[in-house]
Amino acid sequence: MSGNAEDMSENAEDMSGRELWTGQAVQPSWKQVNMKTREEWRARDTRSSEYMATPVSIVFIHHTAMSRCHDHTSCCQELKTIQNFHMDDRGWDDIAYNFVIGENGYVYEARGWNRVGAHTAGWNNVAIGLSLLGDFSSVEPDPKALDAIRNLLELGVAEGKISANYKLYGHKDARNTTECPGQKLYDIITKWDHYDSSPPVCPN
Repeated sequence: MSGNAEDMSENAEDMSGRELWTGQAVQPSWKQVNMKTREEWRARDTRSSEYMATPVSIVFIHHTAMSRCHDHTSCCQELKTIQNFHMDDRGWDDIAYNFVIGENGYVYEARGWNRVGAHTAGWNNVAIGLSLLGDFSSVEPDPKALDAIRNLLELGVAEGKISANYKLYGHKDARNTTECPGQKLYDIITKWDHYDSSPPVCPN
């Protein structure tokens, strides 16, 4: 019997052309979320004590419409600026969103999976709000940020925080007086699998 490197390859295929197990586990994309806790970005203590039932069936995508950030230090500073504005100027209990994503590919814990946010009027009790740091009206986000959003959504489904058949919307879909999440980002998310082009209907 002759044997060569190709015959002995761990990436061999069976006679039907299906790839055989290579002995290397493939890590699910949701396990690749680079999550930074509130403590890591030095968030202020929340005043929020209102929780929502999970899994939620609706996710809204936002942008902060402020400065972009591409490194951890500048993203943390931007987060603190936004949190101060939301708490001190708007009078909210915390930064508005459940999670915030930087163009460094990091996901920053804001209110988290379980606390009611202040991101989308009329929907905060039943939806998760994710926001990208930056203004994406005329520029597209870094691909690292888009990957981070998709991985976070998969993580939410895997952990039972988001329904497997969830519907995805841009902020402007619920409130036609805003351009959020910016046209360039909106054009991208409308091509994602869970995006729903019909007007959102509140489950309450």
